[in-house]
Amino acid sequence: MVKDGQVRALRVWVQEREASLSVAAMKTGMDRKTARKYRRGKLPSERVQDHDWRTRPDVFADVWAEVQVRLELSPGLEAKTLFEDLQRRFPGRFQDGQLRTLQRRVKRWRALQGPDREVFFAQKHEPGRLGASDFTHLTSLNVTIAGVPFVHLVYHFVLTYSNWEHVTICFSESFESFSAGLQEALWELGAVPEQHRSDRMSLAVHQDGHPELFTQRYRALLSHYGMRGQAINAGQGHENGDVEQSHNQFKRKLEQALLLRGSRDFATREEYEAFLQALCKQFNAGRQQRLAEERTRLRPLPERRLESFKRLDVRVSPGSTIALERNLYSVPARLIGELVEARLSAEAVQVWYGQQLVLTMPRLRGQHKHHIDYRHVIDWLVRKPGAFAEYRYQPDLFPTSRFRMAYDALRAQHPESASREYVHILHLAAHESETGVDEALQQLLSGSEPVSEARIRELLEKGLALPTVPTVTVANVCLAVYDDLLDSKEAYHGRTHGCEAAVGELSEGTTSADVSASLRIGRETSATGNAELRALSAGVGDAGMPGAAPQEDRPATARIASALGEEPANLRSEASAGESAATGACALGGGLCRPTRERVGIWQAGFGQDAPSMRHYPGTGAEGPARFVQPVQLVGAGITFG
Repeated sequence: MVKDGQVRALRVWVQEREASLSVAAMKTGMDRKTARKYRRGKLPSERVQDHDWRTRPDVFADVWAEVQVRLELSPGLEAKTLFEDLQRRFPGRFQDGQLRTLQRRVKRWRALQGPDREVFFAQKHEPGRLGASDFTHLTSLNVTIAGVPFVHLVYHFVLTYSNWEHVTICFSESFESFSAGLQEALWELGAVPEQHRSDRMSLAVHQDGHPELFTQRYRALLSHYGMRGQAINAGQGHENGDVEQSHNQFKRKLEQALLLRGSRDFATREEYEAFLQALCKQFNAGRQQRLAEERTRLRPLPERRLESFKRLDVRVSPGSTIALERNLYSVPARLIGELVEARLSAEAVQVWYGQQLVLTMPRLRGQHKHHIDYRHVIDWLVRKPGAFAEYRYQPDLFPTSRFRMAYDALRAQHPESASREYVHILHLAAHESETGVDEALQQLLSGSEPVSEARIRELLEKGLALPTVPTVTVANVCLAVYDDLLDSKEAYHGRTHGCEAAVGELSEGTTSADVSASLRIGRETSATGNAELRALSAGVGDAGMPGAAPQEDRPATARIASALGEEPANLRSEASAGESAATGACALGGGLCRPTRERVGIWQAGFGQDAPSMRHYPGTGAEGPARFVQPVQLVGAGITFG
């Protein structure tokens, strides 16, 4: 289409520069006829007429009034929902391709007659005034720790002016995680903003109708750092849009960093945390200029951090347990009836008594869960073994899967005394060695010996040492060996230095097609212990070569190192009758020979097995000495070059 600018340029060329119409049209990129049309008169934009007529009948004319009433009553109805309703009520009248027509009409109605939409007001960010934070899940990134999926969240803190950010790994949206994450961010920043904004998380903000907006612990945390709190309206996540958008950007950049790294697996959690902190420093490197402006308005940190754990005073129940945040934990039985102080951090629970730390255990995530340490109750369980069978928290009393298997085996062998026998085994694990008992159970369960406390104690007293898995080291294969065996002229003509390396190192290799279909590497049982390579004719071999009758043994022609870990021995070749002179000469030279440009592969069978005992070897008589051989098999013939 011709634009107004082209027409104005055309008129300049014609009127002011006195160019011909053809030249002016060429200069402005128009056809000469088009230039003649626009040389005088209206501009192209002034010639356009509004398209106020329809090009095809309105298929929704009869039902539009009803559709409009529905939209006025329920503005949230989608055009597709209305279209599917029309298709159900008027079968065959509306085709699927007409959906787009209704969608355009509904969109036009919303813009001209529909209800007003929510207005979002852009905010002006001032340096040092506001920091925002929230939790976000990173499980979708499929990060693993030592091959195990790492299900986690991060607490994300952002300064709204400079977009400086910091993340802390956590596993739940608890106040302990919130307090630890916020304080880590502030101390990493080295300063404090004037205000802090959060969403309506219950750990910080009370539900509607409460006289105080913020919870007591959240107010204490803000007061310690001299910040004022802000909270968004319920259900209005966009009001915390700075940190929400930072979530999206951080996840996108983290995804790219993991792709660039080439692996989502980390050896330890510490390695993954270091990776996240390095990314944050990389992201913040480009924000130093605005951060420098913001630092002039930030407030200094207090003298020390605020403790980020929750203190609870609880009494130990008769079951040697304490209830914390709707979860159950076991403690040593000597504390039954005592009032202890529990300190709940984001990931651990500490139990204190008389200002002394009694034990530390991992904090359970979620509610209505339990953590029972069998060492806390085993001494009394031995006195009351009947309680084990129906113990409410019995699954916690199986330290490993082998203990569970042992209990099942005891129930199958002696159902009436299974509980008593198992708790004695558990008592042995608690006071002797859990690892040792586990290894003893492994040995008993893998054999035919029954499981019993007496047998396990006997194995522990003897210093049980289970056989370790041997380390198999595969040496690097020197490909030059194959060249020496197959392609070297010295090997073809019987020069022993080419065969010494080849035969001594190969468990899978090639030999000539003259060798018959069955090869044996034998070892004499006499004092000499010589290994012999013998060829026994068996008709036509795999390479299509005719066989012949075996000949007498010949003296060894070369000494080589034997394969497969055998002791060094002598190798001597045995040629069959009917071989050519060239082949026989090669055999006398100690080489492995073949017809020109043809080879056949051999494969060492029975790897890792004992060699079978064989008799009736040629040259040894009808009752010759027994020999141990490793059978080899042909793996096919082919053409060689060189």
